[in-house]
Amino acid sequence: YQAFLRDRRKHFEDNIRYRREHIGNWVKYARFEEENKEMERARSVFERALEVDHRSAELWLRYAEFEMRNEFVNHARNVLDRAVQILPRVDFLWYKYVYMEEMVGDIPKCRAIFARWMQWLPDDNAWLAYARFETRCRRMDAAKEVMKQYVNAYPSSRAFLKYAKFAEFEAKDIPQAREIYEAALSELEPEEVTSRVFRQFASFEERHGEYERARVIYKHAVKLFNLGERDPSKRRRTDILEDEHDLTQQETDSSDELYKAYISFEKKHGDQKGIEHVLLTKQRAEYSKRVEDDPRDYDAWLEYAKLEEDHISGDDDIPRVRDVYERAIANLPPAEEKIYWKRYIYIWINYAVFEELVANDLDRAAEIYNTCMSIMPHKKFSFAKIWIYAAKLHIRRRNVAAMRKLLGKAIGLCGKQKIFTEYIALELALGEIDRCRTLYNNYLKTMPHNSLAWAKYAELEKNVGESERCRAIYELAVSQKILDSPEVLWKGYIDFEIDEGEAENARALYERLLERTGHVKVWISYAQFEGSDIGNGLKAARGILERALEQLKSEGLQEERILLLDAWRVFEKAKGDSSSVSEVEAKMPRRVKKRRVRTDENGAEIGWEEYFDYQFPEQEGSASSNLKILEMAAKWKQLQQRSEKDEEESDLDEFDNDD
Repeated sequence: YQAFLRDRRKHFEDNIRYRREHIGNWVKYARFEEENKEMERARSVFERALEVDHRSAELWLRYAEFEMRNEFVNHARNVLDRAVQILPRVDFLWYKYVYMEEMVGDIPKCRAIFARWMQWLPDDNAWLAYARFETRCRRMDAAKEVMKQYVNAYPSSRAFLKYAKFAEFEAKDIPQAREIYEAALSELEPEEVTSRVFRQFASFEERHGEYERARVIYKHAVKLFNLGERDPSKRRRTDILEDEHDLTQQETDSSDELYKAYISFEKKHGDQKGIEHVLLTKQRAEYSKRVEDDPRDYDAWLEYAKLEEDHISGDDDIPRVRDVYERAIANLPPAEEKIYWKRYIYIWINYAVFEELVANDLDRAAEIYNTCMSIMPHKKFSFAKIWIYAAKLHIRRRNVAAMRKLLGKAIGLCGKQKIFTEYIALELALGEIDRCRTLYNNYLKTMPHNSLAWAKYAELEKNVGESERCRAIYELAVSQKILDSPEVLWKGYIDFEIDEGEAENARALYERLLERTGHVKVWISYAQFEGSDIGNGLKAARGILERALEQLKSEGLQEERILLLDAWRVFEKAKGDSSSVSEVEAKMPRRVKKRRVRTDENGAEIGWEEYFDYQFPEQEGSASSNLKILEMAAKWKQLQQRSEKDEEESDLDEFDNDD
């Protein structure tokens, strides 16, 4: 065993010799001696280590813990006393020292150590530890005295707040805590009285049921710090010198937290009016900040104006809303491009609607529309909704002449489809049929390709009982060379003739339409017409379907043939009998799976793929003949291979005979 100890000690001595400044080697060496109950040797190791580095706080702590672990209290006291004399600014040595003295029950000695420590003016936690020590010793007056010394040593808002918190929660002295808060507001320098002091003071009063005192504190803080201002840089003390530096981000966040606490307080303990006022002030500040950061954020302006409109309580609040709208419309878009004006226009529209519906000032609303139209670059683009809203406002003002004049100007400057349709709808509502006809004529001169305009014009004549005029309009419409939706006109024309009971005219229209297009839907509609009450009956309908089937077959349109046969089958099920249905089903194609070669973009073959195709009854004969040809070719190939094999075997036999 002694040999083992000697070897281990030699090992540790060698390590120390190689790395003398490494404290870990010394600690391990001392720990080894301690484990072997060689206390004097362990103590000697620590002393030798201190000669190497006597300013190592970690080493002093390990030395003291060694003495305490082995219950050498006086040795530990001696070590810690030496440590705090050499390193008085290292707090954890002092903490360990007072902890040991309190654990051994030497209270006077512990108090004396705290007193020595406080002479070095340590941080906040050391003072609080001293005060809590006195509290544990049931010497509350001494604890309060310690906190007073702390406040005198560090006259700051942080020290006052810690003192007040100690008095409230640990000393349970509410009046003294209130006095401390009041002293903080009165004795500290103005720069030290931050929003955090007011927030904690108000929270203290709220916790103890003094809601009116808390409200007074919050209001005083809001006024003092200018909370709710649009610009955060204005949230500063009103009594601070002008050359004070700007608020830091932390101070700004603290002010925001104070304002949020005020809002929360009013929600819990205030009346409805007070809560709404606080929230409204906060929202105004947020929107003001948004529009100041980006004056062309038109969505923010609209939300801001809506906020003011929603909180109008009387005529005195109307100027505030107007001020927001006037500030908003003053920010013109950056360029004369429609994309920048789309949201801007809605500010003018909302402004005019507000004046009309809320302020009941129709003349001012009309002026707003006129001003908006005067600044709009009509040569580059225009907005039909502005002209239409302004015209409808003139109708509500009972000024039809102004409405007609405005929409006539709109047709000249803007000329959009929506203006024509709305103008015609207004005249039609007024019963001015002749004016509607005139407008439709101008409409169709401007947009002769617009199928919807032709259809609406014909519908107008139909509704007033002018069948001949309606028919003439349809004839003129379908004769146009270019139409955006000709199917709308043809359908309307045919439906008109059917409603009029003119079957021959409708049949002629179908034939004319089939000359222009052979679309499958036209054939189906034609057959359905013949099968109706006004048509020539089932025989004529079947004849049309037969014609359609032959034409689609000649054009090679398989999908259209399938659609036609499906519609024919539905038609026969509705109006025919079982035999006619069977005849149609016999014409239906069969779905088959086929293979084809796949090619890439360059046309090279990349493999085979399967697909589904439709095989009609007339194609089955040719398909079967093709299959027979393939079978015969395969048999021929097999016979060829067999004959070649026989010839090779006969050659081999002859060669063997020669050998």
